[in-house]
Amino acid sequence: MRRLHLPLAVLALGALAAASVMVVARRAVERAAAGRVVGLADAPTRRVGIVFGAAVGSQVLRDRVETGVALYRAGKVQHLLLSGDNRRRSYDEPWAMRRLALEAGVPREALVLDYAGRRTYDSCARARDIFRVDGALLVTQEFHLGRAIYLCRALGLDVVGVAADRQPRAAGLRLAGRELLANVRAFLDVHVRAPPVVGGSAEPIEPDGGEPALAPPVEAPGDERRDDGNR
Repeated sequence: MRRLHLPLAVLALGALAAASVMVVARRAVERAAAGRVVGLADAPTRRVGIVFGAAVGSQVLRDRVETGVALYRAGKVQHLLLSGDNRRRSYDEPWAMRRLALEAGVPREALVLDYAGRRTYDSCARARDIFRVDGALLVTQEFHLGRAIYLCRALGLDVVGVAADRQPRAAGLRLAGRELLANVRAFLDVHVRAPPVVGGSAEPIEPDGGEPALAPPVEAPGDERRDDGNR
């Protein structure tokens, strides 16, 4: 019996530690986002709006772009930084976002594409390091917005979030569970790992605009994008 007690104790301690990290990560995200999620009418004016990518063709992606377009039309932002995944030639979130924004009437010079926004952390880090953004409005669904604000603020950006919930969406335990684990990953990225992101030369977003030269798509293996936009 004593031999069974030790493995059980180790498992119990492991479960307690994992639960503790989840709680700490969730609270860190909640604190970072407190008071920084607003509606379109209450959004402050910022030079750049960062629109996070999601599965090409999904309603999640369309809602994010439409919210970014609404911010542009309202004069809340001068530029939309469309940040998404393009690690395979056959899959291109930023280009799909650009097409939707152009169809909605946003001029080309107001659109900036980030082809290496593979994760939320990457989008925030590259906004700072490549595009020289120090403050922005963040555009994504509410379930993702707290984590996006947390990561961008941890990386030194002054951000406010605008929720892109333009369609009814069931919360669901599956989505809640994914986001809980994603919060832990974000917390570890900030405080433990500081993962590398795709680098490159600086392409500052200038006040008077000008669409940057389009980088070629990047070939690399990767998983399929999920429709829920949770990554």
